[in-house]
Amino acid sequence: MIFNRGAKLRKCGKCKKEIRGWVAGRDAVRDSGFGIRDIDQFVSFFSVFRTYFAASKHTMKLDILAIAAHPDDVELCCSGTLMMEKLQGKKIGVVDLTRGELGTRGTAELRKEEAVAAAAIMQLDVRENLSMADGFFQIDEQHKRLLVRSIRKFRPDIVLASALADRHPDHGRAGRLIEDACFLSGLKKVESVDSDGIQQESWRPKYIFHYIQDRYYPPSFVYDITPVFERKIESIKAYSSQFYSATYQANEPQTYISTPEFLDSIIGRHQMFGKMIGVAYAEGFITEKMIGVRSMDAFVQLDT
Repeated sequence: MIFNRGAKLRKCGKCKKEIRGWVAGRDAVRDSGFGIRDIDQFVSFFSVFRTYFAASKHTMKLDILAIAAHPDDVELCCSGTLMMEKLQGKKIGVVDLTRGELGTRGTAELRKEEAVAAAAIMQLDVRENLSMADGFFQIDEQHKRLLVRSIRKFRPDIVLASALADRHPDHGRAGRLIEDACFLSGLKKVESVDSDGIQQESWRPKYIFHYIQDRYYPPSFVYDITPVFERKIESIKAYSSQFYSATYQANEPQTYISTPEFLDSIIGRHQMFGKMIGVAYAEGFITEKMIGVRSMDAFVQLDT
């Protein structure tokens, strides 16, 4: 970068600390190849430079983002798909809406530790929790705007979302909230800022695929997860407070999901989905948007 060394630092209504920041920035990029002739031009350049990097610091472009009502929902329903996509070089992440603090077993703090362990097993690029109220979050403007911020932060091409109806009312409510937020995130006039107060750009995912949770619904398509199925089970078992574990010693009541039979049912469900396409294990998804393909090679072509 070439500067006019005769240029003087004039008073410009900014504080001295900020002027020192501009000077430090000038020195840091002096040899970057840009030509700037005076301090005013540099101030303009540096403001744009600083805004860009402040925004990029809080943005991670993901290929696939799974959004769930509770920590452990993703592990149960779509972790295999995430891990398979990771093997293909995709960036993957999870946003949990709540901390699962109303769960009968364990605590929110323990659930957080379990979510971290499960994220490591799944090799997530990012996982965050929006700390909405478990059991009481609503499909309203406040919650939609909070989720819009996350969608714009991660800019996913595909969102894996909660079921639109399920045994647990949070699941269906989350599914509808996610659909609304994904649409609103694409509207330029819905304004949002990141954690630094930087204006976010609009972004709409190309597809929303709803994973199938407790209640069975015929899937629109299934995804072969056979190569990563054992790791999927490991990610579920990371939540030892929630699911059957011989090592979890807390004196707490048995629940619908903490019995050995529940884990057996999860394995059976994935075997059933796999059988549909002639593989050992698969995960099922429902889409309200027509899926388009450009090659018949996209299909699993096995005898069934």
